[in-house]
Amino acid sequence: MTIETINPATGKIIKIYDEMSDAEVNKIIDSTQSAFQTWREYDFSSRAIAMSQIAKNLRHRKDEYALLIAEEMGKPLKQGLAEIEKCALVCDHYAEKAAEYLNSRIIPTQMQKSYVTYQPLGIIFAIMPWNFPFWQVFRFAAPTLMAGNAAILKHAPISTGTALAIESLFQESGFIKNLFRVVILSNDRASTVIHHPKIAAVTLTGSTKAGSAVGAEAAKSLKKCVLELGGCDPYLIFEDADLELASNECLTSRMLNSGQSCIAAKRLIVIESIQNQFIDLLKSKIKKYTLGDPLDSNILCGPLARKDLRDKLHEQVQRSIHKGAQLITGGEIPPLEGFYYPPTILINIKKGMPAYDEELFGPVISIISAKNEEEAIKIANDTNYGLGSGIFTQDIQKAEKIAAEKIQAGSCSINTFVSSDPRLPFGGIKNSGYGRELSAEGIRSFVNVKTINVK
Repeated sequence: MTIETINPATGKIIKIYDEMSDAEVNKIIDSTQSAFQTWREYDFSSRAIAMSQIAKNLRHRKDEYALLIAEEMGKPLKQGLAEIEKCALVCDHYAEKAAEYLNSRIIPTQMQKSYVTYQPLGIIFAIMPWNFPFWQVFRFAAPTLMAGNAAILKHAPISTGTALAIESLFQESGFIKNLFRVVILSNDRASTVIHHPKIAAVTLTGSTKAGSAVGAEAAKSLKKCVLELGGCDPYLIFEDADLELASNECLTSRMLNSGQSCIAAKRLIVIESIQNQFIDLLKSKIKKYTLGDPLDSNILCGPLARKDLRDKLHEQVQRSIHKGAQLITGGEIPPLEGFYYPPTILINIKKGMPAYDEELFGPVISIISAKNEEEAIKIANDTNYGLGSGIFTQDIQKAEKIAAEKIQAGSCSINTFVSSDPRLPFGGIKNSGYGRELSAEGIRSFVNVKTINVK
């Protein structure tokens, strides 16, 4: 079987790859296990040297990698450059902080000495998506390798070239041979790797459907799993909000990566007394997000990554309109070569519509009206997802209380949009997954938390 990578701006095939056989995959796993046995003996300072070097190499080759991202999944070049910079940042962060995060903890007990130590598990199998094809990998790989583990990556098929580039980058940056490897497999063969006895744990970033399947397979082999899944993030716009700020932040969040982000501002819940003013601001600002070639440095909105994704998004928009949503702008497939979809605004969104209930993975803004703040919070939580959320208001004390105690999500940002930060834990609840990445919680996801007692 073969795997094709296709340029979404043109619809033309970039390259065709042969899927690996079971024998090839097993050979890779065996070699990675051997590399792990050596790497786990390296101290943190030795690991940090290689991790700091890969950060330097990322920055040195960011133009090359941004171009690769644009060609394989359509991300505008400026956004691709920012993605590579963020990858370098997470490498620098864990090179500096890993030893601190995993330092043994003394706990007073009746024993002479009791403490907790954090030890590596082994090979961590990562199944990663195409929408942030470098960042999602490095968000996992930097803490995983600094903890002393090894890694095997199965990337999204459309990002196969990116996966191989990352594999080469680890090899060139001073990591020991075979510590980070790539397997080229179709999605339905990932389970064979999950069940391999030398795989210690599994992590996936992807859809809720994929997470449910991967989680079930990992459970069969009693392997730890971290799942970062989809989102239908609510952003609450209160009456006292700075609407200029709110409209800018919400648009930036929703249009990033042509709307293909799990933590985008997908459901804007606006108090009805300010709704018309807010919609007018969005309409005026969304015009700058013109569609075009992602290789053009002036373009902010490129194509969607695949034709089937574009077609599904359009079907969700049309079903929402059929159920009573009002189309303000966009909503029609443009006569362009490639898999483009225009920035779109839908209003009068009600429960039962795809724009309310489902994740719309593309540049579509859904505006939901609320009578008051209490109703806005209720609508925000009326979802099976729980990844990110936002609140816009000038009453910061009130916003903090609502964010901490009322909103059901893994994170909540006040007067700005949600973004991941290496210094802060990241992840969701409900159908948005479980476990955490980044910060101390992220590096502790794939270690043996071992208790030592001395009498």
